[in-house]
Amino acid sequence: MIVNLVRGRDASEALQLLDFTFKSGAPFVKKLIASAVANAKQKRPGLDTDTLFISKAAVDKGPNMQFRRWRPRAQGRATRITKGVSHITIELDQR
Repeated sequence: MIVNLVRGRDASEALQLLDFTFKSGAPFVKKLIASAVANAKQKRPGLDTDTLFISKAAVDKGPNMQFRRWRPRAQGRATRITKGVSHITIELDQR
């Protein structure tokens, strides 16, 4: 949902938009976009960062992380604790 919000926008506009988005994943996407902008500056020192926009953005399901921790259940049983993991891909391009 958050990635759909920033896909196709300018990088600076996307960072400002994520500042005011009250979703739990917004800080992670914001950090990722800021890192991508910093990587672009590092690779090309003469690059104008105002021309960067988010050309591709995708979120895929990562591996099912099963910790070796257990949660007690009824009748003496137990279930594993599972945590959700996602892979977020952001690509920047120049206009």
